[in-house]
Amino acid sequence: MVNDTISDMLTRIRNACMVKKSNVLIPFTKMNQKIAQILEKEGFIQSFFFEEDSNMLVLKFKYRSKKTLNGKIKESCITNLKRISKPGLRIYTNSQDIPKVLGGAGIYILSTSIGILTDREARSLGVGGEILCSIW
Repeated sequence: MVNDTISDMLTRIRNACMVKKSNVLIPFTKMNQKIAQILEKEGFIQSFFFEEDSNMLVLKFKYRSKKTLNGKIKESCITNLKRISKPGLRIYTNSQDIPKVLGGAGIYILSTSIGILTDREARSLGVGGEILCSIW
């Protein structure tokens, strides 16, 4: 049993990216599904789908090939993921104080009163909320 499903999801994604896996299985929750939708929409993952028999989400990663002297290596589109608001310390922000990740190169995912949003969407709608994680 996992207490913090979001940090479990981020850790599974981080570990799978480090060993260059093509996909990863994540336990299904509505929160994990919304975060996966945002990752797909922002271009960090290729796609995701729900596997009904095992009750898991399957995330397919997106890699770009990078030329080196020895040949081509695949490099993940996800450089880093970081959990911001934790169960022991919740971090909230209003719409004016939402920070930017690497000058706009990454995203924050926020839990707002109207749903799970990226930092850009929350700023444009004028809503604040709990900062769940940052991805770049």
